[in-house]
Amino acid sequence: MTRTTQPPARRTRPTTARHAVVPAMLSAGLLLAACASPGTAGSDGSGDATDGASDGADEATPVEGGNLTFAITVDSHCIDPQQVGNNDAIAVARQTVASLTAQDPETGEIVPWLATSWESNEDASSFTFTLRDDATYADGTPIDAESVKTNFDAIVALGAKASLGSQYLAGYEGTTVVDEHTVTVDFAAPSAQFLQATSTFSLGLLSPATAQLTPEDRCTGDFVGSGPFAVSSYTQDSEIVLEKVPDYAWGSEANGHTGAAYLDTITYTVVPESSVRTGSLASGQIDATAAIATVDLPQFAGDGFWSTYRANPGVVFSLFPNESSPLGGDKAVRQAILKGIDREQVATTLLTEEDQPATSVLSHSTPLYTDLGDALAYDPEGAKKILDDAGWVEGADGVREKDGQRLSTTVTFWQVPEPLELVQQQLAQIGVELNLQHVTVAESQAIKESGDFDFDYYNLTRSDPDVLRLIFSANARNVNKREPAEVDSLLDSSATITDPTHRQDVLAQAAELLIEDAHAIPVYELSTTIVAADHVHGLGFEASSRLDFYDAWVEGGAGS
Repeated sequence: MTRTTQPPARRTRPTTARHAVVPAMLSAGLLLAACASPGTAGSDGSGDATDGASDGADEATPVEGGNLTFAITVDSHCIDPQQVGNNDAIAVARQTVASLTAQDPETGEIVPWLATSWESNEDASSFTFTLRDDATYADGTPIDAESVKTNFDAIVALGAKASLGSQYLAGYEGTTVVDEHTVTVDFAAPSAQFLQATSTFSLGLLSPATAQLTPEDRCTGDFVGSGPFAVSSYTQDSEIVLEKVPDYAWGSEANGHTGAAYLDTITYTVVPESSVRTGSLASGQIDATAAIATVDLPQFAGDGFWSTYRANPGVVFSLFPNESSPLGGDKAVRQAILKGIDREQVATTLLTEEDQPATSVLSHSTPLYTDLGDALAYDPEGAKKILDDAGWVEGADGVREKDGQRLSTTVTFWQVPEPLELVQQQLAQIGVELNLQHVTVAESQAIKESGDFDFDYYNLTRSDPDVLRLIFSANARNVNKREPAEVDSLLDSSATITDPTHRQDVLAQAAELLIEDAHAIPVYELSTTIVAADHVHGLGFEASSRLDFYDAWVEGGAGS
């Protein structure tokens, strides 16, 4: 299929109907024999394909050659596709691996890539893939069934270092090589999410020799991938250069062509300072970025530049209460905080016009999303009543107290502070003191692991609603550190359901309970915005709003 990366003119925020469904949910692909941070635009911790803005449809004919220079904000010191989780690292790593399947960004449908067809058993605990017979890794090694087994076994062996892939392979019993081009993957329990997982970079395939390397060496780019680009050089905290694989000829059905990439090279330059990124794009020192500050976006509206955006699917930016802590474990406090946040004000005051207020725990761009916006309506008077009824009395300084304890709690975060600063002001109006603990990414991870926090804050991008189970289930990550509850049976059962209508209904019930009991306190949806010079074409997104450079090209090609 052909995909334009410069879609029609920007629409206003859509009104989403309750129980709306993103078409062609991946679970439909599980039917047998399926085949054929705010402050900057797009900086999350971690879409609706009709979302978009640009200078018009791109009908120019691609040319080969040239380099595209793209600015990223941070170097996380790892670009191994099977280990990375940071968006900037993903922007690099995604280009170096092909996956068994791809997900069409316009429909959500799972389509062929390295696998030409697949089937699952009735309860989605076993998946059999038929591989194409002409694909190779960048070193010429054939991509065969044995190498798929090596990859999945190696991801499981990486454990927590493969932070995403190991979760997608939870319950993995093993991979069976049926023949040279047929492979079966088995799980101990139903895993309805696995088919979509095979479209992600986290389960992208690396040459079998890579499995013998240390995780540290792999992080430095010392790996051999299966994608349209390979690592040419990596200078930490400075730049990463990818070069095209000239013999690549197995583009997915979600892309606009199937042969080698158009670009000769991609140069990712690390530019932490927002003002420097803006100046570099304006002056032509870089060609594109997904990290232009919101306040600077207007200067790139036309006049030699274009932009395009997608809403990030998955769990929206939320406050996650630690329910093993005194205040996080107080249901009344959690419910009052949920009602005391004016999400529309956060979105309209601080964010780009593409970033929407949360209307569920999941973004509206997530397959099988259900609109629960009514349950997230701003209701400060309702919040005050909940606290009054629970015995929290307003103190002299406006902060409520109960039994000598102030209603003062802390949220830990590493993202830009402005949205939380506004939430802090809103909650002060209902008598809740929200302290902001701004830390580094590494410190945030350490705090999560220690469990010593009141509220955490982040989003998690994935184009499958299983992300809800992964985060909240008491039998999975259990972000709330809570005891098992009614919602867990719903979350866990969603992993066993392949019928999309049934699965959506169960997920909607789970999301309603998460909001009702304030296990999740959603704030806003994230969108990712690419801003590029007019000589850049074809740069866009895959279904998870990750950057896709495979169809990208620059005017002038080899002479640019």
